Amino acid sequence: MSERKRILILLGHPDPGEDTYNAALARAYRDGARAAGHDAEMIRVGELDFPILRTKKEFQEGAVPPALEEAQAAVGRADHVVVLFPVWGGTMPAYLKAFLEQVWRPGFAMDSSGRFPKGKLKGKSARVIATMGMPALAYRLLFGGHGVKTLTRAILGFSGFRPVRTSLIGLVESGTAEHRDRWLRRMKTLGAKAI
Repeated sequence: MSERKRILILLGHPDPGEDTYNAALARAYRDGARAAGHDAEMIRVGELDFPILRTKKEFQEGAVPPALEEAQAAVGRADHVVVLFPVWGGTMPAYLKAFLEQVWRPGFAMDSSGRFPKGKLKGKSARVIATMGMPALAYRLLFGGHGVKTLTRAILGFSGFRPVRTSLIGLVESGTAEHRDRWLRRMKTLGAKAI
């Protein structure tokens, strides 16, 4: 087994139900991680109730809502963070973005006291898992994977996460059951390796 890690899985699907493919992928990753001896906890963003940020002042100076204090603490103690979401309109669902804006605040995720901001979450790794109806290759080539790059570079990378790996899973609605099952098995393997 690789070194034991504390893993945080952020299930970013806004639907709090258990029957989404994203939920199944998250459970598979968690189960693989736990079977390999890692500590793995999951936060279902769709189950949380929190306000969206509307002003620069709220973002820079406001307090994290009480409903998200534990989520922010979980990010702080994690060695590895996994973010799963369905691609909607080319990017992550708005509710996941609102969650990230609340949790990844200045002062927590970055130090802006100097001339250039510095990431404060160094020493952590991440994996972004995005599901979509189109072929993953088309999302990468035709659209540049821009919605995933926003998360990997501007949020995770900017705050210090290295490395940040991605898994793009296409054809989730029209693909075969074997295609979906193969990805579930892959998630268990990635969870066991904590990558």
